[in-house]
Amino acid sequence: MSKSDLEISFQKVLDGNKDWVDFVAHDTTGRFQQLAKGQSPEILWIGCADSRVPANEITGMKPGEVFVHRNIANMCVHSDMSMLSVLDYAVNVLKIKHIVVAGHYGCGGVAASLSRNQYGIIDNWLCHIKDVYRLHASEIDAIEDETEKVNRLIELNVVEQVFNLSTTSIVQNAWKDNRDLSIHGMVINIGTGQLIDLDTTFTNNEALGKVFAYK
Repeated sequence: MSKSDLEISFQKVLDGNKDWVDFVAHDTTGRFQQLAKGQSPEILWIGCADSRVPANEITGMKPGEVFVHRNIANMCVHSDMSMLSVLDYAVNVLKIKHIVVAGHYGCGGVAASLSRNQYGIIDNWLCHIKDVYRLHASEIDAIEDETEKVNRLIELNVVEQVFNLSTTSIVQNAWKDNRDLSIHGMVINIGTGQLIDLDTTFTNNEALGKVFAYK
């Protein structure tokens, strides 16, 4: 891509911002002036970094209504300080009431984790997804269609990340303080736009197992 092509490509960002500034300037609801003073979302969205799954558009939420963290394959890794910092701020400062872990069908990160190829530094991240495969290998290996195989691992990965979130000290302490906090696992069908509930919601630590449920 030539320099002029790069400039034209990036100009879309600047032009888009001008349109947004004009929209904000002519908004009569006063919501943007209110947002400038602070935020009070009730939802934390932990999703994939994929450009096709923006949280606000998928949920129909307005700016200020969804607090968002995104990474490759919507992972909730206990040693990921970025995710934990977002979680801590969302739970203990913003006092959010719902956490949505949102995967999506056709996730390239999950598909890559099922291969034996090396892709670079991301291989270390993909090992966390391979661990999910290890836990459910018999079910995944029994699926012959490759697309269905990947999509089932996508679903199982969401379920495992919901569990991982539920076992963090941040969430455990919120439940210990009798906070209303629910964690939901969902998958996005990009082709239809549907957000599919995987029926794996946690609202307390009772179903986590003895060693995971802190006193």
